[in-house]
Amino acid sequence: MDCDLEGTTSFLHGLGEGVNNVPLVLFSSRNSRRRLRDDTAFFFQKPISVEQAVHTLSAARNLILDGRLRYHRHTLDLPARVRYGNNKRLEVSLLNLSQGGVAVRPRRPTALKGKVRLEFKLPGSRLNWKVAGDVVWNREGNSGIRFGEMSQRTKQGLHLWLAQQYLTQ
Repeated sequence: MDCDLEGTTSFLHGLGEGVNNVPLVLFSSRNSRRRLRDDTAFFFQKPISVEQAVHTLSAARNLILDGRLRYHRHTLDLPARVRYGNNKRLEVSLLNLSQGGVAVRPRRPTALKGKVRLEFKLPGSRLNWKVAGDVVWNREGNSGIRFGEMSQRTKQGLHLWLAQQYLTQ
């Protein structure tokens, strides 16, 4: 957003502090950042060099993509296994997957609850995924599982797999 345009300052103040989930990229011919917003993610002072623009806009792109991936649910229909209770096993289908969790449909009606361990293999991945989580909802025969703590390797692998799926759509 060009801060040299009339009305920009009042528009930005009208957005409200901290309610933005989209990074702001502001630029101005004068150093007016202090008068604008403290939560501005990216600020250019005119004149803008090509190097500055490439560096800053690349960072903005990555921040936007990370935000989209955090909440993006990739639709699936894959076989998986859930372990729950006293080492009970249940065959399920993965319905969707995000960085934070997964929705599953048990092959036989079962209301899951508590802590579970999920095992699955993603298309194009050589890894057999084993992730712990908590059942957070049961609806219409399906269950939602929020992932718990996972290793850095697992977290990065999941992030990369979801990014590849998102970017190829």
